[in-house]
Amino acid sequence: MTRLCILLLASLLVPPMASAQSAAVPGAVERASAGDSPSDPGPLATDLSPALTRKDIRAAMKKVADWQVATGEKRFNQQWTFAALYDGLLAYSKDTGDPLGHDAVLRMAEGFQWQLIESRFPHADDQHIGYSYEDLYTEHRDPVRIAATKDMMDRLVARKDEPKPLWWWCDALYMAPPVLVRLSKMTGDRKYILTMDHEWDVTKALLYVDDEKLYFRDATFLHKTEANGKKLFWSRGNGWVLAGLAMILSELPTDDPLRPKYETQFREMATKIASLQGSDGLWRTGLLDGAAYKLPEISGSAFYTYAMAYGIDRGLLDRATFTPVVKKAWAGMVAHIYADGRLGSIQPIGAAPDAFQLSSSYVYGVGGFLLAGSELDRMANHGIGRLPARPEQGTAK
Repeated sequence: MTRLCILLLASLLVPPMASAQSAAVPGAVERASAGDSPSDPGPLATDLSPALTRKDIRAAMKKVADWQVATGEKRFNQQWTFAALYDGLLAYSKDTGDPLGHDAVLRMAEGFQWQLIESRFPHADDQHIGYSYEDLYTEHRDPVRIAATKDMMDRLVARKDEPKPLWWWCDALYMAPPVLVRLSKMTGDRKYILTMDHEWDVTKALLYVDDEKLYFRDATFLHKTEANGKKLFWSRGNGWVLAGLAMILSELPTDDPLRPKYETQFREMATKIASLQGSDGLWRTGLLDGAAYKLPEISGSAFYTYAMAYGIDRGLLDRATFTPVVKKAWAGMVAHIYADGRLGSIQPIGAAPDAFQLSSSYVYGVGGFLLAGSELDRMANHGIGRLPARPEQGTAK
């Protein structure tokens, strides 16, 4: 299918409000579950340092993780919002050895009996929770842990192409591709990678702008511009993509023939995004008109920091060039942690750049922050502090 055909079909067939995540005005229930913006969040933390040392990185992560689990576990669900949080909690536990995040995610998985949301298949938002199930399966290989995920991915692989692109919004490139690539690694069956690659190409042809090295959020943005006349690229949308690329590369075999393609796009996007960093170390919700947006935004910034730190540590990005970028970004994020552990300045659920309050905290942004901290700790400390082997029975405590 040519790029022109894809664009024409997308403009005719892609609905602008297909899900809570993609809707301009998300459902009140999902939004209330994922976070809030109190008028008085209390004082900012004064006991944290932005230094990139094991002690200081882990202190910041622990403060945020403790607060998020204590205040949010009762609202844990299978939505994409929390699936991104689970990524961060599992990474935090693996890196530090603190079982808090791991055990909270295990309790969630057992509570939902390792199931995914089925009502909107094949919607990618409902599939990312499978990435956590796969992670937990690697420590205790009970087939029940990935049965539902594998079943859904098998149906996705068998699905016939339709005129409407499967992953018609860029966020989807975080939600489904890592699940497919990890499943291929776990089963030895490359069909999952090939499906991911095919669908990625369709989305890239539709939304990626070669001369900008950035993704439009969806086809409705193809002709939208910022106040300064430049193209409108949403920070968190591109954060989903760059983080998704890092996750794909973390699972894709080093000798896979597709790997150079994904490494190239990862480097291109990381280089472009690094050039757009604000003076405070963070990025605004609209990438090409930072002056138009009052506040820095943590969720996009966190996913960028995670991906760049991953790239530095694995030799995909130049250490001398990118270390100052992630150092400034981490300092900028730590400055938005409150005394009780709330991480603020996170844009609520949305589909485009928008205004929000400094107190605004949402679980996916916390997940990104914990992913970033875990990668920075590994980058600085060469992987010290891995999570110890867990009991074989795998029962939540």
